[in-house]
Amino acid sequence: MPMKSQSLFALALAAAVSIPALADDLADAVPTAKPGETINVHAPLTVKPPATLPDGGWFTSAEMGAITTSGNTTGTSFTGKIDARHESANWSNEYIASGYFKEDEVTTDDGHRVKQRSAERFTLSAKAAFKLLQEGKRAFVLGSHVDDKFGAYTRYSSLAVGYGSQWYKTDDKTLDVEIGPGYFHGVHSIGESESGVTVRGAALFRWAVSPSAWFVQNVSVERGTSNTHSIAETSISTKINGTMQMKAGFSLRNDTSVPADKKNTDTQTSLTMVYSF
Repeated sequence: MPMKSQSLFALALAAAVSIPALADDLADAVPTAKPGETINVHAPLTVKPPATLPDGGWFTSAEMGAITTSGNTTGTSFTGKIDARHESANWSNEYIASGYFKEDEVTTDDGHRVKQRSAERFTLSAKAAFKLLQEGKRAFVLGSHVDDKFGAYTRYSSLAVGYGSQWYKTDDKTLDVEIGPGYFHGVHSIGESESGVTVRGAALFRWAVSPSAWFVQNVSVERGTSNTHSIAETSISTKINGTMQMKAGFSLRNDTSVPADKKNTDTQTSLTMVYSF
């Protein structure tokens, strides 16, 4: 089947899957008139917000994105993430696993075409936050580990404890901040390892741009005696139906202490589908 026909078939299949669910959501969003009233056709559509996470309940989201190229340039890249949250009367816990890899087909000196991995990173983190008496206040412990085969640090593990607070809250915006001491251990790409005490600060900004769109900015900085490790993630998500979202994201990772043949900053731009359950 020609490539153009494959693309049209894929688009038709995606539409067939998503349109029925989307129609159900829009049916709930379209205003209806009471007897004797006229519908305002210019009124904006509204989408009901999700129900509050119940005590002892779980909320999990899984996202995935992939790019495959063929022809003059052949390659595959994949990014995925699972984010699970658990709420109880006294605790708010979050567990995150993510991965990214990129593989290209290259031509060797003898003319053979072989597949070559150019990116491979896996991240795991777990966070437990104890809710204090004041609303929005918490004490937390956070552990994370990164395996990055082609990064400045091939392995980077950290543990932090501290205090968090919701500094700002309105009907459509929130700002949460955290600060506390920690410890890290990292292995450079050249095999050297280092470790030490850190001070960690983080901020999370959420903005409900519309009833069906969210903007999120997440920044964290771990400052140690030999390295400052920074992560910034920016994303905007728009709702497709009751459980699916389209998400555009940009992430940046920076280390001040890197080997001579490595760059300080890695960036990633992604477009993913998110499924919540």
